Amino acid sequence: MNKPQKRRVEGGRVTPKGKPSGSRYQAPTPESDSSSPTWVPVLMFSFLGLGMLVIFFNYVAWLPGGTSNGYLMLGLGGILGGILTSTQYR
Repeated sequence: MNKPQKRRVEGGRVTPKGKPSGSRYQAPTPESDSSSPTWVPVLMFSFLGLGMLVIFFNYVAWLPGGTSNGYLMLGLGGILGGILTSTQYR
């Protein structure tokens, strides 16, 4: 049983070549927009640390009421808050 021979396709660009990106004007960014205020990373690490502590304390049953899914959700919400705050960090 013979296999059909593969067609050889000559190489070449399928789509047209793009224009240089230097032709578009970009306004300069103000220096106040280039860095985040100090409270952004502080809030981010606070949320992340607090969420991890709540989950750890829930795991070792050091919180009132023993282990609870409510504490777990609170800890995960804190971690999510830290992740969302980290998107605002520049």
